[in-house]
Amino acid sequence: MKPVRVGICGLGTVGGGTFNVLTRNADDIARRAGRPIVIEQVAMRRDNPDCDTTGVKTTNDVFEVAHNPDIDVLVELIGGYDVARELVLTAIENGKHVVTANKALIAVHGNEIFHAAHEKGVIVAFEAAVAGGIPVIKSLREGLGANRIQWLAGIINGTGNYILTHMRDEGRAFEDVLAEAQALGYAEADPTFDIEGIDAAHKLTILASIAYGVPLQFEKAYTEGISRITSEDIEQADNLGYTIKHLGISKRTDAGFELRVHPTLIPKERLLANVHGVKNAIAVMGDAVGPTLYYGAGAGAEPTASAVVADLLDVARDITTAHRYRVPYLAFSGITDVENNLPMLPMEDIVTAYYLRLLAVDRPGVLARVATILSEQGISIEAIIQKEATEGELVPIILLTHRTREKNMNDAIRQLESLADVAGPLTRIRVESLDEQE
Repeated sequence: MKPVRVGICGLGTVGGGTFNVLTRNADDIARRAGRPIVIEQVAMRRDNPDCDTTGVKTTNDVFEVAHNPDIDVLVELIGGYDVARELVLTAIENGKHVVTANKALIAVHGNEIFHAAHEKGVIVAFEAAVAGGIPVIKSLREGLGANRIQWLAGIINGTGNYILTHMRDEGRAFEDVLAEAQALGYAEADPTFDIEGIDAAHKLTILASIAYGVPLQFEKAYTEGISRITSEDIEQADNLGYTIKHLGISKRTDAGFELRVHPTLIPKERLLANVHGVKNAIAVMGDAVGPTLYYGAGAGAEPTASAVVADLLDVARDITTAHRYRVPYLAFSGITDVENNLPMLPMEDIVTAYYLRLLAVDRPGVLARVATILSEQGISIEAIIQKEATEGELVPIILLTHRTREKNMNDAIRQLESLADVAGPLTRIRVESLDEQE
């Protein structure tokens, strides 16, 4: 059969991995696709010494690939927002299918891109945009298609998980482990996207849209980072039977959908609690299948290339199929505007349990005032630990609450921090059971 001709834009880590996997496994890929998948052209700013591009057309202009009439599928691996958006829309306008690993592009501009692709009848595939080589998007779109998804929660940023794992195992400070992660190449020189939850929020936005059949709404995702987590918090969580993970969480409720990324205490026996280092994992609860877990490498040249090439295989199989018979971009047909769906809930409407740590003056009545403030907000206490006085006359108090509304907790924290006997800001970490028996 006629080969599918591919143009790769970007020959960095993922682009190089994709080039090498396509070249090395060409025979197996052709047998799976039912036709050869050949690299027609590569756009790159500089040579990749790990890739032998002999015999392949090369250019330093990505838009040359988008306009090349000999190319069927453009693979966007340049990253970022603006140039990538223009490149993908140009390729679509020229009737090319698109494969991308760019989670930021899909989370922020996906609605526009999918609309343009629908109008042109072309495929946009993005398995590699979430969790590297883990086929979670395909599982949500196809394997779990019979299910009403109730919730999903995931460790979808390897950098944050690496930091929290080593803080827990070695009792080290956040800054120390972050520096190590940067030295090892797990964290960027500017690690903001990773440690503040923005990268995870991009991925969670995509997963939630596919899970529930709603438009992409990255701007409504709540993000909170891990830089304020201390080794004491990790130790106290362990004493209470929990592990702290930086999770992306999305739930379906009667009032709407939750979309949030933040540090979370989860019971130590949960599968997600036992995912360590730079690995990713996503737990999905479906009403028919129950709990499922998707685990593996969330980044890296060839794990991510595995997902890119899997998308190319799907494109090769579907390239002659009428557009209306293909799997919809976000799994559901007829996704229109936000008004026709339940809303993404603001964070203050979320209901969850909480871990609180505060420093208070060691004198009678302080704990009673803390408990009174919580009670007035309708917040009940599940557990309390009052440690020996440290730092002069200050004593650490650890509280674990039952489930309550975030707005009530915000009000309580403002009152607690205003007490003369409470020193400095409180530490607040949300607690989720992620009950796998639901």
